[in-house]
Amino acid sequence: MSEATDEATTAPVSRETLPKPTSTRVIVVVNQKGGVGKTTTAVNLAAALAVGGLKVLLVDMDPQGNASTALGVDHRQGVRGTYEVIIDKDAMAWHVVPSPEAPGLSVLPASIDLAAAEIELVSIAGREHRLLDALTVYLAEQPHDYVILDCPPSLGLLTLNALVAAKEILIPIQCEYYALEGVSQLVRTINLVKGNLNDNLKVSTVILTMFDARTKLSAQVADEVRRHFPHETLESAIPRSVRVSEAPSYGQTVMSYSPGSPGADAYAAAASEIAHNEGAA
Repeated sequence: MSEATDEATTAPVSRETLPKPTSTRVIVVVNQKGGVGKTTTAVNLAAALAVGGLKVLLVDMDPQGNASTALGVDHRQGVRGTYEVIIDKDAMAWHVVPSPEAPGLSVLPASIDLAAAEIELVSIAGREHRLLDALTVYLAEQPHDYVILDCPPSLGLLTLNALVAAKEILIPIQCEYYALEGVSQLVRTINLVKGNLNDNLKVSTVILTMFDARTKLSAQVADEVRRHFPHETLESAIPRSVRVSEAPSYGQTVMSYSPGSPGADAYAAAASEIAHNEGAA
């Protein structure tokens, strides 16, 4: 899919109504390698699921707040959100706000204040369970179909909190050289969490990002990833796309910025695969 095609197909399109899961699916989007499309994937899948008629919460666990930006939510310094929930034990309901991106989509924003949490958590008892505790209370009061946790590109205490709170892991892997670099370390971390803190955690989904059908490299990387994760890798791959890259600068996901583009179609297809594949979760 060429960038020229991507720019030409921007007309709104209808989306299918997606099936509701039998219970809340809590999915952490994680890859400690930067530049793989992690936050882009988190926000666009959250928006696509919401456009499909589901109730979705995105929890921004990254101090950069890029997910909050893409979902049109204020996250300037001093805006209360993930930091206050994890460090001050504020109720999550106090700080969750609706996103203008889609009905049924809400966000727990992250500001730069969250950067201090990695240090402050070190001396706190039960530091790995802060997010899980808050999320459990929130979901009991405010049932959701999906919770998407967007993590920083590291394996620190913020990511650990997300891994403990989640039931499923989604790993975005870019179709570039050294695509699987770091994934073995991530899998080791996941196994440590499973063994000590969260027995229910599993890798349910792998999504290929920055796919370029014109290159042999993308096809080779896709084949390699499918060999490593034969059951988890989605059929839908996310194309390298100008529209996907531009959308956050307008405070939008590609689902609203360019709803008829190949990037939006790819994320809609990926969300559909995830929603129809609950049994694998």
